[in-house]
Amino acid sequence: MKLDRVAVLGGGPGGLYAARLIKLAQPECEVVVHEQGVPDQTFGFGVGLAARTQRKLAEADPASLDDILDSAWSHDMRMRVGERSAGMSVNSLVAVGRADLLRVLQRHAENAGVKLEFGVRRTADDLDADLVIAADGVGSATRSSGDFGEDVEVGSGWYLWAGVDTALPHALFAPERTEHGVFVTHAYPYAADRSTFLVETDPATLEAAGFDREVPADSSDEEALDYLSDVFADHLDGHRLIGNRTRWLQFRTVRCSTWHHGRTVLLGDAAHTAHYSVGSGTKLAMEDAIALVTALVEADDLETALSDYEAARRPAVERIQDIAERSRRWWETFPERLELPVEQLLVAYMSRAGNVPLDRFATGTPDVVNAALQQWAGESPPEGQPWPTADTGRQERDTVGSLAEWVLSRSLRPSTPGQDPEVDDPTVGPRGFDARVIADDPSALDATVLDLGSDARPSGSEDVVEDAVRRGAAIMDTVWLTGADDRPSVLTRLEVAERLRRRTPALVVVAGPEAFREDFADGLAADRTHLVALR
Repeated sequence: MKLDRVAVLGGGPGGLYAARLIKLAQPECEVVVHEQGVPDQTFGFGVGLAARTQRKLAEADPASLDDILDSAWSHDMRMRVGERSAGMSVNSLVAVGRADLLRVLQRHAENAGVKLEFGVRRTADDLDADLVIAADGVGSATRSSGDFGEDVEVGSGWYLWAGVDTALPHALFAPERTEHGVFVTHAYPYAADRSTFLVETDPATLEAAGFDREVPADSSDEEALDYLSDVFADHLDGHRLIGNRTRWLQFRTVRCSTWHHGRTVLLGDAAHTAHYSVGSGTKLAMEDAIALVTALVEADDLETALSDYEAARRPAVERIQDIAERSRRWWETFPERLELPVEQLLVAYMSRAGNVPLDRFATGTPDVVNAALQQWAGESPPEGQPWPTADTGRQERDTVGSLAEWVLSRSLRPSTPGQDPEVDDPTVGPRGFDARVIADDPSALDATVLDLGSDARPSGSEDVVEDAVRRGAAIMDTVWLTGADDRPSVLTRLEVAERLRRRTPALVVVAGPEAFREDFADGLAADRTHLVALR
């Protein structure tokens, strides 16, 4: 379809990228980006671009991607707890400074003929355009004042985005215990002299440290930055944390019942957000832009184009949001897992949202997985076993077996106080089981059955999870978690099981369909449950 005038509200990566792609597709169209801020005064530090996103950007506009990658920094990843660390290679993941990314996208937009307007606040009603693209961020005034059916869910944890003026040797996940509680960092380098240094904590720790106070939106919490510089000194090599409007926030998950209304369409964080622990904000916005422009080119009228855009993007976005919500809840309960050896903690991290099965993780990081399984089972998987990869066919998998099958066949050893500290577990006591898979018969263990049913949202919700934990906490002997037979419900039961496993003295069993054997194996290896019952 032909457009004469397009206005973009918001000069972030998604808005700039959409503006350039529209101008390239329709050179005669007048495209204007309206950004209320001014150039070179952006907030934030680095943003990540995964390999799959890079491939999509290469297909849509290789010239701008080349310039983005010229400013990018690749890194691997390590998790460190105390003096022990474990790592994995993620060289396909790169990070780039947000300011550098915006400069590249601004230049390429202008080179394509896009007009950039800075320093003036506009609304959709102000603009004379055939199409208004609202890319005005998580706090989108367009979304809040429009008919988009917005739903904003606020997380329970607190976080702040900081930086440090050095390139860390790798991306880092590390908790630190303080007199107030636990603070956890997610940090990664994005330039030769810069790294993002994000810190999370729980409400009780935030309050105990005295950080539960108002800080002006245009200021940084200098007291917190100074304190956290000392807390994470072992990771900073003499450097101090720096701020850029850095203050404590709670993550807001944005969902909308529709992404378009009339001539206005939402894009990126204005339409949907996904927790930063899966690194998807910029990715989703730029991929939205690609899909939107494709729909505009292929459709005959605006309503069809915007409907097609939403239909094309919503499944992928909702999948990422489901993964991100499980990841968010995992991080917000991170301090409950600090007794785990770091290798097992890294396995738990990778499987936290049901997105990376044990077998696949082991193909790239066998040493970490082998160590984690030895810590969990008291024995290592057979050396030289040709474990299948993600590309292995079903028949071959049946022939060679898998790490998942090895996990399911391990025994649950009885606790032996004073003899083997690694497996002392007062929950298990003198009971032992020959395998982690038991018959689907709660009466055999005199278990109390807790039926969690299913949740309307695939990723579940914090209220649903915590309500199940409250009910399960009243069960002192054996709790048997059951519910719907779909995979999201199984993943939620494993999440509930982990909280019960760590907060109560009960023996925890999760029941579910045979079809999800790999998910159950991942849950066992990550120490989320004691036993599983397959039906």
